[in-house]
Amino acid sequence: MERRISVATHWGSYVAVVDSGQLVRIEPRDDDPAPSPIGPGMVTAADDSARVLRPAVRKGWLHGLPRVQDTARGADAFVEVSWDEATTLVSDELRRVRSQHGDSAVFGGSYGWASAGEFHNAQSHLHRFLALGGGYTDSRNTYSTAALEVILPHVIGGHPWSYLSRMPMWDEIAENCELVVAFGGLALKNSQNNPGGLVRHQTRNLQRQCREAGVRFVNISPIRSDTADFLDAEWLPVIPNTDTAAMLGIAHTMLVNKWHDEDFLHRCCVGFDRFASYLTGELDGVPKDAAWAAGITGISRDAITDLARRLTTQRSLIMVNYAVQRADHGEQPIWMSVVLAAMAGSMGRSGCGWGTGYATMDATGVARGRPAVAAMPKVSNPVPEFIPVARIADALLHPGKTVDYDGQRLTLPELRLIYWCGGNPFHHHQDLHRLARAWQAPDTVIVHEAWWNATAKLADIVLPVATSLERDDFAAGLSDPHLIAMPKVREPAGESRTDYDIFAALASRLGYEQEFTKSRSGIEWVRHLYEQTRTELGDDAALPSFDDFWQTSTAKLPALAGPIPGSFEALRSDPQRFPLPTPSGRIEIFSEEIDSFGYDDCAGHPMWFEPVEWLRAELSRRFPLHLISNQPATRLHSQYDNGGHSLNSKIRGREPMTINPLDAASRGIENGMIVRIFNDRGSCLAGAILSDHLMPGVVQLSTGAWWDPVQPGLSGTLDRHGNPNALTADRPCSRLSQGPSALSALVEVEPYDGPLSDVLAFTAPNIEH
Repeated sequence: MERRISVATHWGSYVAVVDSGQLVRIEPRDDDPAPSPIGPGMVTAADDSARVLRPAVRKGWLHGLPRVQDTARGADAFVEVSWDEATTLVSDELRRVRSQHGDSAVFGGSYGWASAGEFHNAQSHLHRFLALGGGYTDSRNTYSTAALEVILPHVIGGHPWSYLSRMPMWDEIAENCELVVAFGGLALKNSQNNPGGLVRHQTRNLQRQCREAGVRFVNISPIRSDTADFLDAEWLPVIPNTDTAAMLGIAHTMLVNKWHDEDFLHRCCVGFDRFASYLTGELDGVPKDAAWAAGITGISRDAITDLARRLTTQRSLIMVNYAVQRADHGEQPIWMSVVLAAMAGSMGRSGCGWGTGYATMDATGVARGRPAVAAMPKVSNPVPEFIPVARIADALLHPGKTVDYDGQRLTLPELRLIYWCGGNPFHHHQDLHRLARAWQAPDTVIVHEAWWNATAKLADIVLPVATSLERDDFAAGLSDPHLIAMPKVREPAGESRTDYDIFAALASRLGYEQEFTKSRSGIEWVRHLYEQTRTELGDDAALPSFDDFWQTSTAKLPALAGPIPGSFEALRSDPQRFPLPTPSGRIEIFSEEIDSFGYDDCAGHPMWFEPVEWLRAELSRRFPLHLISNQPATRLHSQYDNGGHSLNSKIRGREPMTINPLDAASRGIENGMIVRIFNDRGSCLAGAILSDHLMPGVVQLSTGAWWDPVQPGLSGTLDRHGNPNALTADRPCSRLSQGPSALSALVEVEPYDGPLSDVLAFTAPNIEH
């Protein structure tokens, strides 16, 4: 008999249909107006040949062999072992590394989205486990928004993510705004996802309501389809990495025509005069006027002038996508977008002003938040050392090296053991061959994985974990006003265990099981966290009992009430009574603090820095195409690349790459042809899609195809599958944030006429039983 079971994922809520214990299919919820097609494709991956079914240890590590040639990580065979032996190996190795090299030699900065679920959060369990054991070196910030997370607290103050509740919501935009200018676009594909889950996708309908209310949209992006067709957006193709120059040209036009909001700049901002001296060329002899900006960005002088006029004469909103800050000097477009909004006259007016990340997640602009939900108690990390998240390869290759970070000088620690779960560094890091070389440095790499992806294949000890379909939990998404039940759909594959059960067993071996588990099983923790949430929210929330919730699958959370901390509307109304949490209490157009750092790549006010790699660089003579490695439409990052929806998007098994017909014609590339994308760092295969939705000079290859190198670690070696991070540079965007600069990469593309070998990304390594 078929059973229907609630399923929650980062890309939405579904119903799993199970017959006699077998997962038959996954269906969208009836009340989701825009369900993601990723969910149904999870069935394909549930039992595919890439599942890690038993604990496995790299043969060379097990026998103490040096990491060379066939015994190196990524080339060696694996030996399956029992759970008892695997637990012994891991616990003994943790003891050895801590005793010989100190707690900071253990790296637990495991990074990634992991799975939806309040209890089964892979990184939370890892960090709790390692902190109780003595501590670990952690990482800071995210690959998605590192530059933004560091710059915004200096400019508008508050927690790095506080902007999510401070910018206009979509319903306010529909009611009050006339013009939206979106730098980096508003790609709806990104709004499939929401950290922690969601019940209903709302962004599509909310955008449509804005257009129906008369809001006009301008898409400033290299990609026309970065806005939905129904928005009828005006497209201004921009040379990648030049958004800051476009904003400066608009700002200069506002200033010289006296269109800018002098009152707001005087009352609610600091440092505009110093910035204006740069803008007019008083400091460097170069006016940042519309003609100057046109020469850099490819947007015409008339279009820049017209935007300046419209932004200052209409109720306007400046949006900036996360993608524009994942580039050389990525702090600058974020900082400059705030300054431009302050100049335009709409900052702090309902539905207008400034915001970032719209359509990047379904939560952004949909709601200002939700009440707090109980989580596993955190344990303070005794080790103070950390690394910026994107500097892991630097730390492995150059221990003891000092780097700048947000006014600090950090010494990169010597990392002897990497413990990673809930993420895939060989997807999201840049220059994967450099990372693969760095990955050979530590004594031991331990990975929890459900599938044999590149991270698992490059590990020493691989512990098989249950997926979100194979454990009990409940979900609470970012800003989503629901709790979602997640009963186990099926039994774990093979000998898989949950991350929690693995760490509980290890904690028992290491002598702190009671401190880690508090004598609760996984389902007991799920029940406890739900009931704790119910108690803390009180009678007004009217949440059902856990048993009732488990049967009905969802529970509605109460709405948040009260003032918005750091509100721009409150700042506009009275900056003395409602200051921002910045040193001045106002928007910092000029930051004395950043200026005091003395960085040559991030000054005291926003400015134009020429990228290392862009279409006007000398390197473009050899590699004349700019690579846009944006987020995929068919999966979340690399999650479920082996799912049906992602697999169906491949071209002869390779990730699709989009190229403008003009660029394709000059290279003899036809639609559906397998091509080789390359530069000095690496090369990969992809299937060509020709589209004029992409401006000439640009190619687009989404992130997340599981890396499938012929020889990992050898620069230039071919990736058979199409991961763009085989091509991107592992270069910090600046000394301020040390964030990734993935979207600053030049490449060339040619038809591939070599032997087309099979893609091995979804194939398990050689395993000796």
